[in-house]
Amino acid sequence: MARTGKGMTLDELVQQIRQVHGNALQAVVLYGSAASGEEIAGHSDFNVMVLAESLALPQLRALGQTMRAWQEAGNPPVLELTTLEWRASADIFPMEYADILERHRVLTGVLPLDGVSVRRADLRLQVEQEAMGKLLRLRRGVMVAGTDAERQRDLLRQSVSTLLVIFRAVLRLDGEVPPKDAQQVIDAVSTRCGFDPEPYQQAAALRRGVALATKDVEALLEGYVAGMTTLVRYLDALDGR
Repeated sequence: MARTGKGMTLDELVQQIRQVHGNALQAVVLYGSAASGEEIAGHSDFNVMVLAESLALPQLRALGQTMRAWQEAGNPPVLELTTLEWRASADIFPMEYADILERHRVLTGVLPLDGVSVRRADLRLQVEQEAMGKLLRLRRGVMVAGTDAERQRDLLRQSVSTLLVIFRAVLRLDGEVPPKDAQQVIDAVSTRCGFDPEPYQQAAALRRGVALATKDVEALLEGYVAGMTTLVRYLDALDGR
Protein backbone atom coordinates (compact mmCIF):
# COMPACT_ATOMS: atom_id res chain seq x y z
CA MET A 1 0.00 0.00 0.00
CA ALA A 2 1.83 3.10 -1.24
CA ARG A 3 1.43 6.03 1.08
CA THR A 4 1.80 9.38 -0.66
CA GLY A 5 2.36 11.55 2.38
CA LYS A 6 0.55 12.26 5.64
CA GLY A 7 -2.84 11.68 4.01
CA MET A 8 -4.50 8.89 2.07
CA THR A 9 -2.83 6.00 0.29
CA LEU A 10 -3.15 5.15 -3.37
CA ASP A 11 -5.29 2.16 -2.43
CA GLU A 12 -7.65 4.42 -0.49
CA LEU A 13 -7.86 6.85 -3.40
CA VAL A 14 -8.68 4.04 -5.84
CA GLN A 15 -11.29 2.59 -3.50
CA GLN A 16 -13.11 5.89 -3.18
CA ILE A 17 -12.97 6.52 -6.94
CA ARG A 18 -14.44 3.06 -7.57
CA GLN A 19 -17.25 3.67 -5.10
CA VAL A 20 -18.27 6.91 -6.80
CA HIS A 21 -17.90 5.95 -10.48
CA GLY A 22 -19.12 2.36 -10.14
CA ASN A 23 -19.59 0.48 -13.41
CA ALA A 24 -18.74 3.58 -15.45
CA LEU A 25 -15.09 3.37 -14.30
CA GLN A 26 -12.72 2.22 -17.04
CA ALA A 27 -9.34 2.52 -15.32
CA VAL A 28 -7.28 4.27 -12.67
CA VAL A 29 -3.68 4.72 -13.79
CA LEU A 30 -0.55 5.87 -11.98
CA TYR A 31 1.95 7.47 -14.35
CA GLY A 32 5.32 9.24 -14.25
CA SER A 33 8.26 8.53 -11.95
CA ALA A 34 6.20 6.82 -9.26
CA ALA A 35 4.88 4.32 -11.81
CA SER A 36 8.36 3.25 -12.89
CA GLY A 37 9.98 2.92 -9.48
CA GLU A 38 11.92 6.20 -9.70
CA GLU A 39 10.01 8.04 -6.98
CA ILE A 40 11.85 9.80 -4.17
CA ALA A 41 10.05 9.43 -0.84
CA GLY A 42 8.52 12.76 0.15
CA HIS A 43 9.60 14.49 -3.06
CA SER A 44 8.05 12.71 -6.07
CA ASP A 45 4.60 13.42 -7.44
CA PHE A 46 1.97 10.68 -7.57
CA ASN A 47 0.28 11.44 -10.88
CA VAL A 48 -3.06 9.67 -11.28
CA MET A 49 -5.39 9.50 -14.29
CA VAL A 50 -8.99 8.29 -14.12
CA LEU A 51 -10.87 7.07 -17.19
CA ALA A 52 -14.63 6.63 -17.06
CA GLU A 53 -17.30 6.03 -19.66
CA SER A 54 -19.03 9.20 -18.45
CA LEU A 55 -18.24 12.00 -16.01
CA ALA A 56 -21.47 13.47 -14.72
CA LEU A 57 -21.40 16.44 -12.36
CA PRO A 58 -22.95 14.52 -9.43
CA GLN A 59 -20.05 12.04 -9.52
CA LEU A 60 -17.48 14.83 -9.75
CA ARG A 61 -19.07 16.63 -6.81
CA ALA A 62 -19.18 13.40 -4.81
CA LEU A 63 -15.40 13.15 -5.14
CA GLY A 64 -14.83 16.65 -3.76
CA GLN A 65 -13.73 15.63 -0.27
CA THR A 66 -11.56 12.82 -1.67
CA MET A 67 -9.77 15.11 -4.09
CA ARG A 68 -9.23 17.80 -1.46
CA ALA A 69 -7.68 15.23 0.89
CA TRP A 70 -5.51 13.92 -1.95
CA GLN A 71 -4.14 17.36 -2.78
CA GLU A 72 -3.75 18.33 0.88
CA ALA A 73 -1.43 15.32 1.16
CA GLY A 74 0.85 17.07 -1.34
CA ASN A 75 -0.26 15.31 -4.54
CA PRO A 76 -1.11 16.84 -7.93
CA PRO A 77 -4.79 17.02 -8.92
CA VAL A 78 -6.17 13.80 -10.37
CA LEU A 79 -6.67 13.90 -14.15
CA GLU A 80 -10.20 12.73 -15.11
CA LEU A 81 -11.10 11.91 -18.72
CA THR A 82 -13.85 10.02 -20.43
CA THR A 83 -12.69 6.98 -22.37
CA LEU A 84 -13.67 8.72 -25.60
CA GLU A 85 -11.57 11.77 -24.67
CA TRP A 86 -8.59 9.53 -23.88
CA ARG A 87 -8.78 7.92 -27.32
CA ALA A 88 -9.12 11.28 -29.11
CA SER A 89 -6.65 13.58 -27.35
CA ALA A 90 -3.16 12.26 -28.13
CA ASP A 91 -2.77 14.92 -30.80
CA ILE A 92 -3.32 17.82 -28.39
CA PHE A 93 -1.46 16.39 -25.36
CA PRO A 94 1.35 14.41 -27.03
CA MET A 95 3.95 15.10 -24.33
CA GLU A 96 1.69 13.84 -21.58
CA TYR A 97 0.54 10.85 -23.62
CA ALA A 98 4.11 9.87 -24.46
CA ASP A 99 5.00 9.93 -20.77
CA ILE A 100 1.90 7.94 -19.81
CA LEU A 101 2.39 5.34 -22.54
CA GLU A 102 6.02 4.75 -21.55
CA ARG A 103 5.67 4.95 -17.77
CA HIS A 104 2.39 3.85 -16.27
CA ARG A 105 0.90 1.30 -13.89
CA VAL A 106 -2.77 0.35 -14.01
CA LEU A 107 -4.16 0.42 -10.46
CA THR A 108 -7.58 -0.91 -11.44
CA GLY A 109 -9.45 -1.66 -14.66
CA VAL A 110 -8.01 -1.70 -18.17
CA LEU A 111 -6.23 1.15 -19.97
CA PRO A 112 -7.29 1.16 -23.66
CA LEU A 113 -4.15 1.37 -25.79
CA ASP A 114 -5.33 0.22 -29.22
CA GLY A 115 -5.21 3.12 -31.64
CA VAL A 116 -3.59 5.48 -29.10
CA SER A 117 -0.27 6.81 -30.39
CA VAL A 118 1.81 9.99 -30.50
CA ARG A 119 2.79 11.58 -33.81
CA ARG A 120 6.16 13.33 -34.05
CA ALA A 121 4.66 16.45 -35.67
CA ASP A 122 2.22 16.90 -32.78
CA LEU A 123 4.96 16.27 -30.25
CA ARG A 124 7.37 18.77 -31.82
CA LEU A 125 4.78 21.54 -31.80
CA GLN A 126 3.82 21.01 -28.15
CA VAL A 127 7.42 20.64 -26.96
CA GLU A 128 8.37 23.98 -28.51
CA GLN A 129 5.26 25.65 -27.10
CA GLU A 130 5.80 24.21 -23.60
CA ALA A 131 9.51 25.05 -23.57
CA MET A 132 8.84 28.67 -24.57
CA GLY A 133 6.05 28.93 -22.02
CA LYS A 134 8.30 27.51 -19.32
CA LEU A 135 11.05 29.99 -20.19
CA LEU A 136 8.62 32.88 -19.85
CA ARG A 137 7.38 31.57 -16.48
CA LEU A 138 10.95 31.15 -15.28
CA ARG A 139 11.73 34.76 -16.16
CA ARG A 140 8.66 35.90 -14.25
CA GLY A 141 9.70 33.70 -11.34
CA VAL A 142 13.15 35.28 -11.30
CA MET A 143 11.60 38.74 -11.13
CA VAL A 144 9.28 37.74 -8.29
CA ALA A 145 12.06 36.02 -6.35
CA GLY A 146 14.40 39.00 -6.67
CA THR A 147 17.42 38.42 -4.45
CA ASP A 148 15.57 36.19 -1.96
CA ALA A 149 17.63 32.98 -1.93
CA GLU A 150 14.82 30.86 -0.50
CA ARG A 151 12.39 31.99 -3.19
CA GLN A 152 15.07 31.25 -5.78
CA ARG A 153 15.49 27.73 -4.33
CA ASP A 154 11.72 27.22 -4.48
CA LEU A 155 11.70 28.27 -8.13
CA LEU A 156 14.35 25.70 -8.96
CA ARG A 157 12.79 22.98 -6.83
CA GLN A 158 9.28 23.43 -8.17
CA SER A 159 10.17 23.74 -11.86
CA VAL A 160 12.57 20.86 -12.45
CA SER A 161 9.93 18.10 -12.71
CA THR A 162 8.17 19.91 -15.55
CA LEU A 163 11.47 20.53 -17.28
CA LEU A 164 12.28 16.82 -17.14
CA VAL A 165 9.01 16.09 -18.95
CA ILE A 166 10.10 18.54 -21.65
CA PHE A 167 13.60 17.05 -21.78
CA ARG A 168 12.24 13.53 -22.24
CA ALA A 169 10.04 14.79 -25.08
CA VAL A 170 13.09 16.33 -26.79
CA LEU A 171 14.74 12.90 -26.84
CA ARG A 172 11.59 11.29 -28.21
CA LEU A 173 11.63 13.75 -31.14
CA ASP A 174 14.69 11.89 -32.44
CA GLY A 175 13.09 8.52 -31.89
CA GLU A 176 14.85 7.75 -28.61
CA VAL A 177 13.34 6.12 -25.55
CA PRO A 178 14.41 8.43 -22.69
CA PRO A 179 16.41 6.89 -19.84
CA LYS A 180 14.55 6.45 -16.57
CA ASP A 181 17.32 8.16 -14.63
CA ALA A 182 16.85 11.94 -14.45
CA GLN A 183 20.59 12.66 -14.52
CA GLN A 184 20.99 10.67 -17.74
CA VAL A 185 18.08 12.55 -19.31
CA ILE A 186 19.64 15.90 -18.39
CA ASP A 187 23.05 14.88 -19.73
CA ALA A 188 21.61 13.60 -23.01
CA VAL A 189 19.52 16.71 -23.72
CA SER A 190 22.22 19.19 -22.67
CA THR A 191 24.73 17.47 -24.98
CA ARG A 192 22.27 17.50 -27.87
CA CYS A 193 21.18 21.12 -27.44
CA GLY A 194 24.48 22.61 -26.27
CA PHE A 195 23.88 23.90 -22.74
CA ASP A 196 25.47 23.28 -19.34
CA PRO A 197 23.80 20.35 -17.53
CA GLU A 198 25.08 21.34 -14.08
CA PRO A 199 22.28 23.78 -13.11
CA TYR A 200 19.67 21.11 -13.87
CA GLN A 201 21.58 18.38 -12.05
CA GLN A 202 21.77 20.68 -9.03
CA ALA A 203 18.06 21.53 -9.25
CA ALA A 204 17.19 17.82 -9.41
CA ALA A 205 19.37 17.21 -6.36
CA LEU A 206 17.67 20.12 -4.58
CA ARG A 207 14.30 18.49 -5.23
CA ARG A 208 15.65 15.27 -3.71
CA GLY A 209 16.44 17.20 -0.55
CA VAL A 210 20.12 17.97 -1.08
CA ALA A 211 21.10 21.32 0.43
CA LEU A 212 22.21 24.18 -1.82
CA ALA A 213 24.38 26.94 -0.35
CA THR A 214 22.99 30.48 -0.58
CA LYS A 215 26.15 31.70 -2.33
CA ASP A 216 25.52 29.23 -5.19
CA VAL A 217 21.82 29.84 -5.79
CA GLU A 218 21.98 32.96 -7.95
CA ALA A 219 24.64 31.64 -10.33
CA LEU A 220 22.80 28.34 -10.59
CA LEU A 221 19.53 30.07 -11.48
CA GLU A 222 21.31 32.16 -14.13
CA GLY A 223 22.62 29.00 -15.80
CA TYR A 224 19.23 27.37 -15.47
CA VAL A 225 17.47 30.14 -17.41
CA ALA A 226 20.30 30.34 -19.95
CA GLY A 227 19.96 26.63 -20.66
CA MET A 228 16.24 26.98 -21.30
CA THR A 229 16.93 29.86 -23.68
CA THR A 230 19.29 27.61 -25.63
CA LEU A 231 16.75 24.78 -25.64
CA VAL A 232 14.05 27.05 -27.09
CA ARG A 233 16.41 28.11 -29.89
CA TYR A 234 17.26 24.46 -30.60
CA LEU A 235 13.59 23.53 -30.87
CA ASP A 236 12.82 26.53 -33.07
CA ALA A 237 15.54 25.36 -35.47
CA LEU A 238 13.75 22.01 -35.83
CA ASP A 239 11.02 23.65 -37.93
CA GLY A 240 12.80 22.79 -41.13
CA ARG A 241 13.73 19.24 -40.11
